[in-house]
Formats: sequence, structure tokens, C-alpha cells
Amino acid sequence: MAAAPEQVWELVSDIATSARHSPELQEVTWLDGAEGPAVDACFSGRNRNEVLGEWHTVSRIAEMEEPRTFQWEVVYTDDRRGGDPPAIWTYTLEAVTGGSGTRLQHGMRIGTARGPMHDFVEKHPEKEKEIIASRLDLLRNGIEATLAGVKAEAEARSRGRRPESFARGAGAHRTCPARSCPPSSVPVCAARSSP
Repeated sequence: MAAAPEQVWELVSDIATSARHSPELQEVTWLDGAEGPAVDACFSGRNRNEVLGEWHTVSRIAEMEEPRTFQWEVVYTDDRRGGDPPAIWTYTLEAVTGGSGTRLQHGMRIGTARGPMHDFVEKHPEKEKEIIASRLDLLRNGIEATLAGVKAEAEARSRGRRPESFARGAGAHRTCPARSCPPSSVPVCAARSSP
């Protein structure tokens, strides 16, 4: 994308950015007195989609390496400081030659802890493949839409457009045209912005 890594970092390390552009993550709020991103800071998320309905999550910032990596783990409400996460979300930034552009990758992988999808598959074992494929499709599409929104916002900011002009959903939401997520025994989904 045509924005410097520092500009893109400012967006992806702000948890509200993902909520602005994701079709699934609707709202985020810092928890436990946190006022911004820091390793071990927690935030709540309100999520919604047509298939699963609405649900709430708690996430913990797991890694921050400015301006390269921003990662959070979905954790259980009563286990905010330790334990294995059911899901890990990551933004990875790479400067494009000359530093005026950024290649941004956004992805999610299923963690080692038991999550809601395990329960759903157990209730419908005959539909396991379809359940997992459907969830991965939703994740791919959401990641692509979020990346498109972050790209549009970062490039607008680099041209001097005011950030307030990006309301929820202002990014160019689109579906993932290619199934580019690698096959794995642990479902992983990732997409990369074009430079």
C-alpha cells in the first residue's frame, strides 16, 4: 500500500481500526484500565455475523514490535493473563523498498485451547468439514475486507485526508477471490495487501 510503515502501524495497533473495517468485529473497548496498546493489555470485542449471530470476546495483546508486528490472542474472560488462546490474530508489516510503501499481512490461526468451533463440531460431527470450511470462508472474507479498509484509510491519511472521514464500513469491503490460505491441520487464514 502507498503509505509508510509508521503510518500503517498507527492504524493496525489501534484496535478500533479493525472494528471500523471488519464485517464481523463490530466494537472494541479497552479493559482493566488500559488506555491503549501494550503487551498484556486486554480489550473486549463485540462480534456479529449472519451465520453465528452475536458473541463477545476478550483479547490480550501478545506482541508489539513497532512497526513490524501487532498480535493479539483471544482468551477466556477469567484467564486474561495466562493459558492457551483459542485464536491468535496478527498484523505483519514490511517496508517496501524506499520506505514509502508497506506490505501488510493480516491473519488468524486457531490456537491450542478449545474454542466454540470445537463445541459446534461435536454437536454436528457429520458436518465437520462443512463447518470448518464455512468458518474459514467467513474468516478469509473478513480478513480481506479488513485489509482493504486499512489500505484505503492508510493511503487516504498519507494524502492528508482526515481520519474522522473513516466511519465504520468506509473501507472497500470485498470477498477473497482466491483461496490463498494454506492447508494445515491447524486452520490458518491470511491475506496480504498489494504494495
